[in-house]
Amino acid sequence: MRWSLALAQFVAVLVMWIGGASGLQPWEWCPCTSPDMCIPLPAKLQFQVEVLVFDFGGTDYQHYDWSKITAVVIGDRYNRRLLCAAHEHNVRVIMKGDIPAKSLRNHDTIKEWIRQQVYIAKASFFDGIYLEQLQKIKPGTQEYGAMTQLMNETARVFHRAIPGSQVSINVPWSPHCGDGPCYDYVPIARSCDFLFVMTIHMQSEMGDECFAKANAPYDYTYSGLSAYINLGIDSRKLVMGVPWYGSDYRCKHFYEPGRCQLEEVPHKEGVCNFHISKSKPYKDIMQELPKSFTGRYWDDNYKSPYYVYKLTDKYHEVWYDDPESLSLKATIVKKLKLRGIGASFGNFLNYSVNPIAAVQTEDMWNALCPIRKKWNVWNV
Repeated sequence: MRWSLALAQFVAVLVMWIGGASGLQPWEWCPCTSPDMCIPLPAKLQFQVEVLVFDFGGTDYQHYDWSKITAVVIGDRYNRRLLCAAHEHNVRVIMKGDIPAKSLRNHDTIKEWIRQQVYIAKASFFDGIYLEQLQKIKPGTQEYGAMTQLMNETARVFHRAIPGSQVSINVPWSPHCGDGPCYDYVPIARSCDFLFVMTIHMQSEMGDECFAKANAPYDYTYSGLSAYINLGIDSRKLVMGVPWYGSDYRCKHFYEPGRCQLEEVPHKEGVCNFHISKSKPYKDIMQELPKSFTGRYWDDNYKSPYYVYKLTDKYHEVWYDDPESLSLKATIVKKLKLRGIGASFGNFLNYSVNPIAAVQTEDMWNALCPIRKKWNVWNV
């Protein structure tokens, strides 16, 4: 049962209108076999370590290791039955929200947008909202201050309307305002539950050498998160993002493994055309790796694996994360005392009955969260 958030918004308004006219309670629209599964998780249900997984629909959720997850962030399309499975395992379901940067200039527009998001969340039985703001916002602009106001108001309204709801926002891998959006991070972190740090896709800021590079080198991941803490942000307000996919680069010149030169295409972030790499799900990488030109290589500087394959007359170099590199990154959560870790996407693992694939998938879940079960902290 695939839905879109646009459809959810329509249903939300319909539910509020019909419910008010007929006296129906919200849980009477519950898609689960038990109405209890549509009750938002209580505020007192907290975890020592948050483990988020992003999902973009389908039935893969049926095979997730629910003992590891604390929240699932759904995409524009989602399976309504995921809600039932998640709540059955005390896992929150978080919707995505995105308000156009130009709309931030109008306070009335902001208030209406927040009202609509709460409608969607309540009618769909969601447990919060994750703001995926990808548009560039720079200091000194009207949008810069308005973004702080938006987060303050969103957190206040959601926490009041849905007790126990979770409000978060994605932020660049480092707060130094490079080629991504830029916010007033300290007050935003104070108002919301946490910042989801996108410690992925750092290549464009790793020097001017136009060679294929790792998605998220360990040292850059550590330094980016540390930079947020150095601003004065509580480390428990930070969740580290990791990719369950790799980047496939086509080499302009291939010299040797680890020396895949890329096309030089001038743009405002530099001359290296990192943006033309293609994302490749981990399950596809595992099928391609045994047939590759090189097999698995390991880079000690980036602490990441990679391999090379040849397609027609062109060499391709694929950098990705696997259980070894992810396990190393997972230690950062403990070292920096972070709020948690999150993976994109749960759908990118292989959930077939193939025994080799089953082991590979289990290893990825274990690397993401070494503990076998969630650690509940009940604030009674």
